[in-house]
Amino acid sequence: MDKLRLDTQTALAEDEAHIWHPFTPLKGGSPPLFVKGAEGIYLHTADGRRIIDATSSWWVNLHGHRHPLMQKALRKQLSDMEHVIFAGVTHAPAICLARELLKCFPTGYEKVFFSDDGSTSVEVALKLAFQYGYNLAKPKNKVIALEGAYHGDTFGCMAVGARGLFNEPFQTHFFEVKYLPFPNPKNQKDVLGNLDHLLATQDIAAFIYEPLVQGVSGMRMYDARFLAEILYRVRAAGVLCLADEVFTGFSRTGHLWASDAVEIKPDLICLSKGLTGGVLPLGATICHQRVVDAFREETLEKTFFHGHSYTGNPMACAAGCASLEILQKPETQTHIQEIAQEHQNFIHQLKKQNLGIQNPRALGTILAFDLPNIPSRYGGKFQEQVHHFFLSRNILLRPLGNTLYIVPPYVIKKNQLWEIYEGLIAFLESFSSKNL
Repeated sequence: MDKLRLDTQTALAEDEAHIWHPFTPLKGGSPPLFVKGAEGIYLHTADGRRIIDATSSWWVNLHGHRHPLMQKALRKQLSDMEHVIFAGVTHAPAICLARELLKCFPTGYEKVFFSDDGSTSVEVALKLAFQYGYNLAKPKNKVIALEGAYHGDTFGCMAVGARGLFNEPFQTHFFEVKYLPFPNPKNQKDVLGNLDHLLATQDIAAFIYEPLVQGVSGMRMYDARFLAEILYRVRAAGVLCLADEVFTGFSRTGHLWASDAVEIKPDLICLSKGLTGGVLPLGATICHQRVVDAFREETLEKTFFHGHSYTGNPMACAAGCASLEILQKPETQTHIQEIAQEHQNFIHQLKKQNLGIQNPRALGTILAFDLPNIPSRYGGKFQEQVHHFFLSRNILLRPLGNTLYIVPPYVIKKNQLWEIYEGLIAFLESFSSKNL
């Protein structure tokens, strides 16, 4: 008997008994959606439903589920080697992926440090930033971040993220972080004044930021020109710039990297999510020569002692090579531009209709708007209502507080996009008439 073939009732009973789901209370709430398969933009359930994956399975699935080129690459790699230690060993998939990634960045980026996911790619960048000063005999102990940031759930990532519900039990263990107000057109002078004061008076090792878009905090977007002004001042002060492109990378904002919208480039760039097209977990930290040079010593005291059991996993690296190849195809880039244009068309339609929303916005393949009179805090009854409303229309969508958003796979077609848009309009009409 195939142990992986479960009927829905048995599956949900065993899930409730044995599995601890992320960001989910252990008591109360609805049972999870039992997915038995997936293809393209659709998730398949046991009862034959096809559900649109409107958020790309937590923003990772770039090319649709079961993409034939991704499957071909994984089958080939599995026939050669599934895994090997990466300390003192190398292999072609890691070499290929590092080479092809570095081709996507300007001259000066020299090394790729592989890890397991977004949190670990950021954790690596933070440790490199602190050890950079240590190796140069100029140790610095503080980090500047933006208010509302989310960089992951490991300890360093939590420390540089917004303080609140997600990390409240652990805050007494965090290192010191200085926060800048999230930039908007009205506070730029104050933000820059605050930044100048911190750079002049504090012991700052790094500035970490999500370029152009803060994802988890509600798809909050800010101006590239103002980010450039911040980076100019940070760089002039000799402080390292750490770009968290875990969400914004791989053309999600319309640029290959959100950092491409800014002339001043970061010293360290954190990648994950779309790195393997949503097939296998993998993280990568892209390192500029400025950082690498501080570690280029024979002495062990200046070695970066960091690694994971699955660092440089050949299967994940092979997936990364295939995903990057698909991403760079002209037809993929055309699809991305078409999604961006349809988002703008829908935003225009939303503005014409009086549906009671706030701040409709789009950037690349990201579409979002806010609902008034709904708490911005994550979780709660509202999120469950939204989830069930869209599932009833065969759309998987998870709000961020009072923000509704979509980030679809790049293979989605125009008619499928408008199926999601029509669902959003139907929800807004129900919401405004208090039928929920």
